[in-house]
Amino acid sequence: MSRAVSNIESSISDLDFQDRILPHVSRTFALTIPLLPGRLRCAVSNAYLSCRIADTIEDELPLASDDTLAYLRQFADALAGRRDPERLGREIAARLPEGTLQGERQLVRNMARVVRVTCALDDRAREAIRHCVDVMCEGMHRFQCRTSLRGLDRMSDLDTYCYYVAGVVGEMLTELFCGYSSEIDVHQAELSALARSFGQGLQMTNILKDQWEDRQRGVCWLPRDVFGSHGVELARLRPGRADNRFCAALDELIGIAHGYLRDALAFTLLIPPEEKGIRGFCLWAIGLAVLTLRRIHENPWFASGADVKVSHGEVFLVRALTRMAGRNDAMLVRLFETAAEGLPLVRSDRSGSAALTGESGVLHLDDWL
Repeated sequence: MSRAVSNIESSISDLDFQDRILPHVSRTFALTIPLLPGRLRCAVSNAYLSCRIADTIEDELPLASDDTLAYLRQFADALAGRRDPERLGREIAARLPEGTLQGERQLVRNMARVVRVTCALDDRAREAIRHCVDVMCEGMHRFQCRTSLRGLDRMSDLDTYCYYVAGVVGEMLTELFCGYSSEIDVHQAELSALARSFGQGLQMTNILKDQWEDRQRGVCWLPRDVFGSHGVELARLRPGRADNRFCAALDELIGIAHGYLRDALAFTLLIPPEEKGIRGFCLWAIGLAVLTLRRIHENPWFASGADVKVSHGEVFLVRALTRMAGRNDAMLVRLFETAAEGLPLVRSDRSGSAALTGESGVLHLDDWL
């Protein structure tokens, strides 16, 4: 792979670089972004790569916290045209450790290519990406500085963290979608009200799936107040040793993520059915997340993300069903309900408090039919 990656930057355009580097830094988005219509595909790909650069700076640089934050801010300045991205990209790439994936190293080294594409976008898309990166850089670093195996203090902290790394991305995508289509733009207020939930539902699902791998890195994103209310001390958790108390706390978080994903489906149903590519982009992510939550719920004693990973067959099924039903709102709701059958459901007011409503009996999707 390293040889293939090293050949990417030779004699190709900035747009071609985006297309070619994407599969080397994200398998999922390399599959879903091509579903989008051309002009929007370029903007969303650029947005993802910009966020990935910020994430690589935060996660990979072996520097003191203040130095890492300085580089994050310099990257945000480069996106805003206040700093030379060519020099910055090469400087940061030179400081990445040997273990950094070659795709990530190549992306950072070619920061200037990504920035040039950002600068060539229309005003609305450009400002949406810049705002997202600004918020992500500051918020992501704030939480990385306080990570430990003890977990986050409160559910509201997890909610805030998910906003910084994913909810703000949902808001950015809303701006990109609305800027692309006037038919979508008429629903901007409703979409904006649901956008944060979309990103946060996906991020919570990933946190639950990857909790044991995170612990191996000395990190726990789970909230102490939720687990403590069930008599579970996060610092003492071990993989594969679930008990009823742990399962009850885990179900509470699964229920919250499930509620967010219901909002994500409501968001998607506001996209005109004619925009099959945009709907497909959203639906693939929602479908895989719901199936992942179901696997976690059914196997709470899992010891690694691989134990609850959605199978290739299920990925194929999600792709086929969303392609077939993508324009039929009623069928999409039925597919969601089938996939989410048996999951607990918690409706959150997004302020950190939530009320458990039990199995999937409290529906809020009928308004979108």
